[in-house]
Amino acid sequence: MGVKTMLPSYELGFYALAVTCAVVYSGSGIFEASRDSMNRKAFRDGIKPGWHYFGRKMDMADFEWVMWFTSFRNVIIFALSGHVIFGKICSMTVPQHRAVVYMLYGISAVLGSMGLIYLMIILSHCLVLYSVALAKQKWLCYVAGLCCLASFKVEPFISWQRGFVTGAFDLQDVLFCGGSGFTIMRCMSFALESSKRKEGIYSILDLLKYNFYLPFFFFGPVMTFDQFHTQVSTRELKRKDDEMRNIRVHALLHVGAIIAVDIFFHFFYILTLPSDLKFINRLSDWSLAGLAYSNLVYDWVKAAVMFGVINTIARLDHLDPPQPPKCITMLYVFAETHFDRGINDWLCKYVYDHIGENHDNIMKELVATIATFAVTTLWLGPCEIVYIWSLFNCFGLNFELWVQKFFQQEPFAKLEAKMSAAMSRRIRAVFGAANFWAIVLYNILALNSLEFALLVTKRLLLMGFPVSTFSIWFITYCGVQLIKEHERILAIEEEKCDKAKVE
Repeated sequence: MGVKTMLPSYELGFYALAVTCAVVYSGSGIFEASRDSMNRKAFRDGIKPGWHYFGRKMDMADFEWVMWFTSFRNVIIFALSGHVIFGKICSMTVPQHRAVVYMLYGISAVLGSMGLIYLMIILSHCLVLYSVALAKQKWLCYVAGLCCLASFKVEPFISWQRGFVTGAFDLQDVLFCGGSGFTIMRCMSFALESSKRKEGIYSILDLLKYNFYLPFFFFGPVMTFDQFHTQVSTRELKRKDDEMRNIRVHALLHVGAIIAVDIFFHFFYILTLPSDLKFINRLSDWSLAGLAYSNLVYDWVKAAVMFGVINTIARLDHLDPPQPPKCITMLYVFAETHFDRGINDWLCKYVYDHIGENHDNIMKELVATIATFAVTTLWLGPCEIVYIWSLFNCFGLNFELWVQKFFQQEPFAKLEAKMSAAMSRRIRAVFGAANFWAIVLYNILALNSLEFALLVTKRLLLMGFPVSTFSIWFITYCGVQLIKEHERILAIEEEKCDKAKVE
């Protein structure tokens, strides 16, 4: 049935009321647990003094968030501000050479932050993959690229290369792994795009301009080489109507999100609480479900803020970068689940869509998902928890297709054809609600811990059965219906825009 199927307004109002009440009830339990655990010895490392205005301690369990917006806040602002200033001057004077200026500034920033040895390591990998690109053989590009990626993700190779980098500061390991990992993905994109080029090959300078664009260097997102090269080579730099206004609005939204997250962490210790399984086992099933879901939402917010800030800089440079990940509250299918839109686009273009084609054949889809999650496992760094995460998400993605194919068979297809569009939407939402919690449970084991994921699963499916299981399923069903309504409104707006363009 179509995405434009409409439900009665009173029904949607009831769904919204039910979801709101459930969120408030679950959140109150987490708030009380956070208040009671503020001075627990087990949480001493994660909960520390925060803003004195609130008179409460703050959840500081995520060291990356804390480092970005405390210790290294000024460094990040200084480096990105310098990039914007030099880029603006260059865009106004010699726009045809702005990519070279970006490259030189990026190389200088990498050299100043990580040292000469690290820069030489990065350049050596660039040179290796550029040499491979000269052969114009896709299979060789994949093999060489994945081997280079493994050298930064698998022991003892990563320790051997890291040993050359001198100095020590809090984010050195994060910057080392981030810069090197994203470098290999960019170099593989360059090599694969070069192998498709019919005449000649891109120069080594094109690769260096692509790789050393500072906003993308350490933390992404990854733009495929063909997109970056086309956009950065444009000499006529023109902005769309209200583009600068939109950039300013997005920048203010990101600042607001950072402040909101910091305030939130003074009242809800969602990152620290799961570290003490005995304590959270006392929570109600609703609060435990809310705690699991809020961990997933926070990781999306962190990714959206980080990529949003970087994308704002890129848009000032007249680029159109990959968008932040789709809001996790709007997801109920595995095919749309990701936290890094750039890596997702890269995997889809070079692996998933390349093998799976139209994703209609079960066997091709199975091979495509296995290959995609094999590369993803290597990208994340092979370890037990990543293996488990990849296995479950690979199964979830395939299971969606299996269920879809199964219900397309007789007599299910006839039954759906006979029922109303609204009833079909309701039945699909029931399955979507189950899928929603599969996505939550499959991902919190990587974002938090396997033990926490097992505890939530046990409480919701076994100990809480049938009351908690079906009541939480019903509330999730209400949420999925609200998501579907949002999708319906977007589809209608897109159709209107398409008609206006034609006219």
